[in-house]
Amino acid sequence: MVSDRQIRRLKMLMSTGFTLGQSALKTHIDEKTARKYTGTEKLPSEMMSPHTWRTRTDPFADVWAEMEQYLELNPGLEGRSLFEFLQRQYPGRFPDGQVRTFQRRLRVWRALAGEPKEVFFAQLHLPGELSASDFTWMNDMGICIAGIPFDHLLYHFVLTFSNWETGSVCFSECFESLSMGFQNAACELGGITKTHLTDRMAAAVLASGDAEEFTQSYRGLMRHYGVEPRATQGNSPNENGDVEQRHHRFKRAVEQALLLRGSRDFPDRADYAGFLTKMFRQLNAGRQERFAQEQAVLRPLPAQRLEACSVVPKVAVTGGSTISVKKNVYSLDSRLIGETVKVKVYADTLEVWFAQRCVETMPRLRGEGKHAINYRHIIDWLVRKPGAFEHYRYREDLFPSVRFRWAFDYLKAHHTIQSASTEYLKILQLAAKESQSMVEEALECVSEMYTGVSFSWIKEIVDNWKAHATPTLEVVVIPVPLCAYDELLQEEAV
Repeated sequence: MVSDRQIRRLKMLMSTGFTLGQSALKTHIDEKTARKYTGTEKLPSEMMSPHTWRTRTDPFADVWAEMEQYLELNPGLEGRSLFEFLQRQYPGRFPDGQVRTFQRRLRVWRALAGEPKEVFFAQLHLPGELSASDFTWMNDMGICIAGIPFDHLLYHFVLTFSNWETGSVCFSECFESLSMGFQNAACELGGITKTHLTDRMAAAVLASGDAEEFTQSYRGLMRHYGVEPRATQGNSPNENGDVEQRHHRFKRAVEQALLLRGSRDFPDRADYAGFLTKMFRQLNAGRQERFAQEQAVLRPLPAQRLEACSVVPKVAVTGGSTISVKKNVYSLDSRLIGETVKVKVYADTLEVWFAQRCVETMPRLRGEGKHAINYRHIIDWLVRKPGAFEHYRYREDLFPSVRFRWAFDYLKAHHTIQSASTEYLKILQLAAKESQSMVEEALECVSEMYTGVSFSWIKEIVDNWKAHATPTLEVVVIPVPLCAYDELLQEEAV
């Protein structure tokens, strides 16, 4: 078959003085065929007739009207399911080898007569106009901290014009994590965009589902930075497609970096955070030109950042010396029972305030329905009521380590439950007053010597260690009289 390129070369050669025969020979075309195209301005591709006829009989012509009825009622039916239905309806008529023919026929029908498909409209992004953020789970990366699996999320922030991105580690899709991540990103940018887009995350949009109804805390954060908040529509993650796509690409880059690193284990969180920061810096290196355009038009930041926390102004301390915050239970010092405290909830910690002072700082529990009871808060009263220990709702929290659990199990095996509880609680009180690590070491010595566990024996060991402890050397630095230097300067002047 003659190509358009051959005909173009044929006409070029003839225009430079070559005869028809010479030009046809040089272009590997038969002279009769060459003569056919010299008398017309059209190329071979323009003279071809469209292929509108079938080369073989359509095996589904008789049943296709029936198939269309099923497709109109259930547009989501797949080709293979319909073909298998045909095989059951007409046994032996349609062999398995015709399934691809049926699927091609169905694809053509969908394109010509099926339901309209969703259209994605490419958006024009302007510098400094829009930023977007979202949370993404990083558990599939298999990250470990000091050998322990590290379950966490990443708050991911993206500028939609330049694709500049940054992020921070967090543990839940809460407002505190969003506030901390957003403000860290703004600080790193040195400015902020006109509008910020999120999906319908609970931290930003109320449970009512109204995209215009933002939480009071989130609206306050946006107002402080002078940013217009926007949220995507329900079940439309493509509206936040910039950050969704960056999730995928960033995690793929992290996976490759981890493979080159040869290990997914990091010594501590700071080292892992440094690894992520390096990854963002490498990815942003190729976006400097467009990023510079954005930086030039970013809005200025407020004079100071907001505290990345939510405040629960009034929380009552129950008779069990506990408070309930974000559907989790925490213990406080028993002296606060009956009082009302203020709690500042950060992404990772809780601060408890009473009488305008911070009286307790504790790690924040992740999720809901959990509890964190510090035995030091309640041990004094529990020693007075040892009978309450056996069926105490949060008893498992009163075993600071495996060694303490072993001690209680040993006591329970060799004493009555009342006596065992009494002895164990005295040991726990000793750990609260002296040193938990020292009591734990004493329990370990007792287990190795097979001498049995008792409060008196543990206290004797701890007291002996304290009596023979090496005293701390106190270093005293004698202050230097500065007047001596003044005298030296005066002598030099003379």
